Amino acid sequence: MPIPSVTHASFTIERRYKTPPGKVFAAFADPAKKRRWYADRSSMIVDSVEMDFRVGGHDRYSYRFGAGQPLPEGTTCINDTVYMDIVPDRRIVFAYTMAIGGSCISSSQVTLELLDENGGTLLVFTEQAGFFEGADGPDMRRMGQEALLAELSAELDA
Repeated sequence: MPIPSVTHASFTIERRYKTPPGKVFAAFADPAKKRRWYADRSSMIVDSVEMDFRVGGHDRYSYRFGAGQPLPEGTTCINDTVYMDIVPDRRIVFAYTMAIGGSCISSSQVTLELLDENGGTLLVFTEQAGFFEGADGPDMRRMGQEALLAELSAELDA
């Protein structure tokens, strides 16, 4: 039996959006908006979404990978989130676990900072994670988060 292992990693992504921090914050806080850019992507099959955006509240996204993804089509993914700190239009801090095919592969804490930049927003996304055996690892996670932030950009431009 393999010895359990953990890979620790931290990364920061900065994205600039032409919209003010309040609109970016709303894209995380409003369940319909967040579902559009976070869950309803053509590469994913959404099974269920639960969202309770408040300090101590929980989100749960359950979906399956579609064709053309790094995991086999139909593989399940569940994200369980708890919100630790929310400052409207400024900051969101949450912790989440990710399970693939029924096995927990990671545990993370994310801090989102929304900084006003001449009427636009500088979003600073910092993730600190422990990746367990079978995990996608920090490089794949960063790529996934960058893809999600690109989806957020499309939502904000709509």
